[in-house]
Amino acid sequence: MARLAQTAGLTDVQQEILSTVRDFVDKEIIPVATELEHRDEYPQQIVDGLKELGLFGLMIPEEYGGLGESLLTYALCVEEIARGWMSVSGIINTHFIVAYMLKQHGTQEQKDHFLPRMALGEVRGAFSMSEPALGSDVSAITSKAVRDGDEYVLNGQKMWLTNGGSSNLVAVLVRSDEGLPEGTAPHKSMTTFLVEKEPGFGEVRPGLTIPGKIDKMGYKGVDTTELIMDGLRVPANRVLGGTTGRGFYQMMDGVEVGRVNVAARGCGVAQRAFELGVSYAQQRHTFGKPIAQHQAIQFKLAEMATKVEAAHAMMVNAARKKDSGERNDLEAGMAKYLASEYCKEVVEDAFRIHGGYGFSKEYEIERLYREAPMLLIGEGTAEIQKMIIGRRLLEEYRLQG
Repeated sequence: MARLAQTAGLTDVQQEILSTVRDFVDKEIIPVATELEHRDEYPQQIVDGLKELGLFGLMIPEEYGGLGESLLTYALCVEEIARGWMSVSGIINTHFIVAYMLKQHGTQEQKDHFLPRMALGEVRGAFSMSEPALGSDVSAITSKAVRDGDEYVLNGQKMWLTNGGSSNLVAVLVRSDEGLPEGTAPHKSMTTFLVEKEPGFGEVRPGLTIPGKIDKMGYKGVDTTELIMDGLRVPANRVLGGTTGRGFYQMMDGVEVGRVNVAARGCGVAQRAFELGVSYAQQRHTFGKPIAQHQAIQFKLAEMATKVEAAHAMMVNAARKKDSGERNDLEAGMAKYLASEYCKEVVEDAFRIHGGYGFSKEYEIERLYREAPMLLIGEGTAEIQKMIIGRRLLEEYRLQG
C-alpha cells in the first residue's frame, strides 16, 4: 500500500531505523493490538521487542549506551508505533521524557546512574505533574517537599501517571517553598525529584503507594495510575539537577518535547484510520459498486488524506526546530493542537465509512475511535495549546513604539 506522510531529507540511518520499526509494527503489534486492548492487558512481549530494538535508548547519547538519535527520528518512530497501537507509544513516551529531562538537566552523577540502564530499558521512567484538583493549572500544585537533614520528606497526591505501575523511576514535581520569601512566584518554588521505586501496585516503597490502574474508556494496556506520597523520604541528591526551585522549567522542557510526541501519535493513529477507511471503502459494495466509487466517499477520503499530510508536516517541523536548538514552543503547540484535532476527525470519518460495522468490536476502527480522544487532552488540552500559541504570536508580532 502506498503511504502518506513521507518525510524528505532523512539519512540512510534514519530510513533504516524507521523501516525496522515499521516492520516490527506490522508483524508484532497490529495483529495482536485489538485483542490485547480489549483485555486491557499490558503488552509485555511487545515491550520486550522494543527493548531489543533499542528504542528505549533512542535519544540517549551513545556515551550512556543509547543510539544518540534526534527528536525527529524518535517522533517518526512514535508515529509508526502509534499507527499500530497508541498505548505502546505511550509506554515509551513518558520514559523518553524522563530520559530527556535527565540528559538536559541532571547532574553528572544522576546521568551516570540512570541513563545507561534507561537505554537498556532496565530502568523505565514515568513523570508526575498533574494532581486530582488542578488539571492544567500547574501553579496550583499542593504536593510538598520539606527538607530534613540530607533528605526531603514528600507528601501529596498525584494523578494521571502513564507507566505509574510498570515504571521504577518517577520524576515528580512538588512545591518546595520552604525558606523562600512570601509572595515568591509559584513557578519558582517547584522542584523535580527523581523517585526510585519497585514496579507494581500498592506500597511500592515506604511512604509511596500506587493504588492501581485507572479504568479508562480507551488507551488501555498501558497502566495509568495515581501516586500517593505520605512521608516519602527522598535523598537530597535525587533533586533533578541538584538545585531546588527549577522543577517547573525542567518539566516544561520535558512537556515541550512530549507535545511533539503527542503530535506524532495523532499522526500515527490518523494514518491507521485512513488505511482502514480506504481499504474498507474498496471492499464494501452498495448500489452495485464499491462505496469508494461514490463521490461522497471520495470526498471524505480526500479530506482525510489531506489532514494526515498537514499534521505530519507540522509535527516534522516542530521536531526539526527543537533539534536545531531553537525555541519551539510555538511549533510544538501548533503541531500538537492540529494533529490531535485532525486525528479525531480522520478517525470519525473512517468510523462513518465503516457504517454499522464501525460500532462492532470486531473491527479495528472501534478501538481507534475510543483512543483518539485521549490525544485531545494529553500534554495539554486544545485550549492550553491555543493560549501558548496566542501568547507566542503576540511576542513575535508585538507592535513597536
